[in-house]
Amino acid sequence: MDAGPRLRAPTNQLLAGAGYMLLSALLFGIGNTAVHWAATVMDPLEVVFFRNLFSLMWMLPWALTAGAPACRAVLAERRLGPYVTRALTTLCAMSAWFYAISRIPLPTATAVSFAIPLFVAAGAALILRERVRPRRWAAIFVGLAGVTIVLRPGAAPIDLAFLALFVHCVAAAGTILQMRLLSRRDNAMVIVTFLGLLVTPMALVPALFVWTWPSWSVLGGLALLGGLLTLGQLAMTKSLSLAESSAMMPYDYARLPFTAVVAWIAFGQTMDPWGWVGALVIAGSALYTMHRDAADGRKTALEQARRA
Repeated sequence: MDAGPRLRAPTNQLLAGAGYMLLSALLFGIGNTAVHWAATVMDPLEVVFFRNLFSLMWMLPWALTAGAPACRAVLAERRLGPYVTRALTTLCAMSAWFYAISRIPLPTATAVSFAIPLFVAAGAALILRERVRPRRWAAIFVGLAGVTIVLRPGAAPIDLAFLALFVHCVAAAGTILQMRLLSRRDNAMVIVTFLGLLVTPMALVPALFVWTWPSWSVLGGLALLGGLLTLGQLAMTKSLSLAESSAMMPYDYARLPFTAVVAWIAFGQTMDPWGWVGALVIAGSALYTMHRDAADGRKTALEQARRA
């Protein structure tokens, strides 16, 4: 039996998936710039709350109509527990990210965030007990070396913002690992809806300790921010539903040039040449890791098809 054609998405799906991923990269680039702006007028913890509140408001019309049966099924089947743990890691990742990009130039923070797939690979080995070959561990360490090139310890003090960036990468990797499990049962709309339902009240608690009432103009900007990041999240999920992640994730690296352009226009922020070199090292190692994951997955699928 020739299982090869089943293992690859058709060309039109690949093109559509690439388009969705590029759209996601653009929306996240603009959205993160908006987060940086919002964190200059209020505490990042409060920005986290409003980002999730407005994201939830964008999703509620669907959740209360067409998506109501799927959302009720999660509660009826008592599958809320994994959503709660994912909400906690998401809140940690988001709070650390918003704090970091309020104090670190956006292009630099974006370049470091490309190390998340490396933490996912390490977490899959240490937590999910997936087999990771020595060459993939080597790629992980090369990627971390790229992070060192971007940050260049000694060139600037490593303060709390850089530590928060590291926390973001680890927590975001944990969120992605949990997403793998949740996506086996529920679609992206359900997952995003429950994320908003759970993270919004969780985020309110720390926000109350730093609370200041935003102006109407700031609220409008926060509503736009929530919409942009929600659309970016949905576009990325749609892309990954059309083709293998190894084929789509390389397009996510367009976030760096998109973010660099938007941050330069909005705030005059730039990244030095060494930062770009480090970003290329991180991206190269992450792409190699994803390529090996895809190759191993195709090999396993072929073996299963032959046995069938």
